[in-house]
Amino acid sequence: QVQLVESGGGLVQAGGSLRLSCAASGRTISRYGMGWFRQAPGKEREFVAAIAWRSGDTYYADSVKGRFTLSRDNAKNTVYLQMNSLKPEDTAVYYCAAKYYAAAMTSGEYEYWGQGTQVTVSS
Repeated sequence: QVQLVESGGGLVQAGGSLRLSCAASGRTISRYGMGWFRQAPGKEREFVAAIAWRSGDTYYADSVKGRFTLSRDNAKNTVYLQMNSLKPEDTAVYYCAAKYYAAAMTSGEYEYWGQGTQVTVSS
């Protein structure tokens, strides 16, 4: 089992930055693909970013490309989502997820999920 705990959410003005962290416990995540998803009120959960375990290759939704950066520190069993130039439409609950061996952009492929952290961007 992998337990994931997100942190770093909060309220920020448009144009500001936040860094979300996802700390894993229970197992090392060094061989897990890690992803971030978000869900705004009344909307479906959507893919934000993912990172592969072996290559470190990253994948981003078009809506965040160039503004968000996903990284991982396997030694700390933690992944980070640096969010810059935030927009009001980025407001959502952000979830961290883990998938053994490969990254994915589909939420259904992920095995483990955190509880989420709220990000609110004011205009």
